Amino acid sequence: MSIGKEFKEFAMRGNVVDMAVGIIIGSAFGKIISSFVTDILMPPLGLIIGGTDFRALRIQLSEPVISGGKMVSTGTSLNYGNFIQVTIDFLIIAFAIFMMIKMMNRFTKKNEAPVEVPAPAEPTKEELLLTEIRDLLKKK
Repeated sequence: MSIGKEFKEFAMRGNVVDMAVGIIIGSAFGKIISSFVTDILMPPLGLIIGGTDFRALRIQLSEPVISGGKMVSTGTSLNYGNFIQVTIDFLIIAFAIFMMIKMMNRFTKKNEAPVEVPAPAEPTKEELLLTEIRDLLKKK
């Protein structure tokens, strides 16, 4: 089988397509949550702790270098405020996905009917006769 044919077979499996759809929807969901955290959640939180914009929180390690009115280097800083914001994004996304999966599991459990295992069928007269013949042959 050629590589191209194998790859096409792999790519067209249901699981791969489902995973791709999940990744695309997850990416869009992540953008919504990021916007929620950045635009709705963090401004009031920053206001509560003293009017701080979390993205502006940083530790300046080196100053920017300006020579002749032009910026030569921007300087180096640890942007821990952005890290806090991204961490909150992650926690909210993780919690939302957890709740969504929990809800989906609840619905799938309710929709699944309990599967009853049928009792083993009684052996037919022919099977019983063959079993007796086998046992008699073993004794000889």
